[in-house]
Amino acid sequence: MSEQDDGDELQSWPDQARLIEVTLDEASIGRNNSEVEHEREVAIFDLLEKNRFALEAHDAGPYTLRLSLADNRLVFTVADEAREPIQHVMLSLSPFRRIVKDYFLICDSYYAAIKTQPAAKIEAIDMGRRGLHDEGSRLLLERLKGKINVDIATARRLFTLLCALHWKG
Repeated sequence: MSEQDDGDELQSWPDQARLIEVTLDEASIGRNNSEVEHEREVAIFDLLEKNRFALEAHDAGPYTLRLSLADNRLVFTVADEAREPIQHVMLSLSPFRRIVKDYFLICDSYYAAIKTQPAAKIEAIDMGRRGLHDEGSRLLLERLKGKINVDIATARRLFTLLCALHWKG
């Protein structure tokens, strides 16, 4: 996929419009098994490798981000390089509930299928999983509009972390 496919062809992204650190609030996620912890670490690594991220009303960057859950809300605590808070963005989790629930169900089906099912069945389940992930990513992009600017690839990675916050193992 080229950068033009990331949906950023209409917007020029300055080099500083990016995340340099992402943390998940330990109180929000609790402790899980090593597989869940590994999935979270990989999601954060992937996000930091390539992202487009800028506060709507703030020209500076790069940014650090802390994600947490509080009062049925996803909280984005955006800070500068020195971790000095700039802005808190809160999104209701209600619009994400169905997608996250369905995503976890299909992921469970996928992991069960890879043990016993033929490749065609696994591919069909995986297509459904990717479709739900894309739907969640588009919803996140829409909900962040006017607050935080991200490209679709960054929205996908952030949706993975949203799911990671819900994943209880």
